[in-house]
Amino acid sequence: MHELSIAESLIKIIGEEMAKHGLTKLHSFKIVYGQISAIVPEALETSFEILTIDTPFAGAKMETEVKPMVVRCRQCGHEFSPSLEERVIMPCPQCTTELGHKIISGRELYIDNIEAE
Repeated sequence: MHELSIAESLIKIIGEEMAKHGLTKLHSFKIVYGQISAIVPEALETSFEILTIDTPFAGAKMETEVKPMVVRCRQCGHEFSPSLEERVIMPCPQCTTELGHKIISGRELYIDNIEAE
């Protein structure tokens, strides 16, 4: 369960940002993660809740957004989102090339915004 270490990193990053701006109480924050980043949002939220008991972060609301996997065809350059069944062999809907596409999005993980006082 790598969500625990991700939650620890989020707490550190959010804490540093809050300190920069003289903020002491976290209300909410939004995490954006890619569809193929292997994040389980429920596990991440539970990890965050456990790690923030009796801290200024306790009770903060975590919002999540999933970015779809998008690839660029190595042959024709067409960008598309393969279905779950097509994630290993991804036929391009434009030219039917199946392998070697470049992943454009779907692996990201970042904090989109923080609301604190």
